[in-house]
Amino acid sequence: MPRFESDIDARRLGEALAALRRIRGLSQAEAGERVGITSQGWGLYEAGKRPGLFRPDVQRRLTAAVDATPEALAQRLTRVQPAASLEPAASGLHSAGRAWSSPAPPETLRLQLSTDDLAPWAASGVTLEYMPGRWPRRDQGCVIELDDGQRLVRLYERAEADVLVVRGGPGGLAAEERIPRARARAVSAVIARLDH
Repeated sequence: MPRFESDIDARRLGEALAALRRIRGLSQAEAGERVGITSQGWGLYEAGKRPGLFRPDVQRRLTAAVDATPEALAQRLTRVQPAASLEPAASGLHSAGRAWSSPAPPETLRLQLSTDDLAPWAASGVTLEYMPGRWPRRDQGCVIELDDGQRLVRLYERAEADVLVVRGGPGGLAAEERIPRARARAVSAVIARLDH
């Protein structure tokens, strides 16, 4: 069977898929479970070693598992360093002619709490710093932007197929709240609590 994509292209596409998975805070096992494959199967896609990674239907399935789209995968692909740099130079040292440049620091936003719904984790008056695009881990604070423009601050518990499960609403930290995914425009991880 002829190959139309090089191994380098497959690795770069797999690296882009891995980046999308990490942004969502999912393990390979969690992502694989969402599409009915093992963590090893998912890992083969990320390594660029599983056939079909370039097929649009496969890309739709895999990106949907990490709450993304094939378009987001294509955008992420442009951010992945060319895999050609992973190949050893033919002779001696090789330089691409670029000086080292660090990536721009990610943008963070701040929000001041006006209720004690999250006490003792965070009380009224505490300012939370959060990072758009970073998916929270279990028991981490998160800011959820709803489709009506409202912003909720909660402790992230887990994500199910059609709902986000969080704690810390009007019922306090002990009460579990289920927010339909269709209502959540964005979910961002809280990275700092700034007490005044």
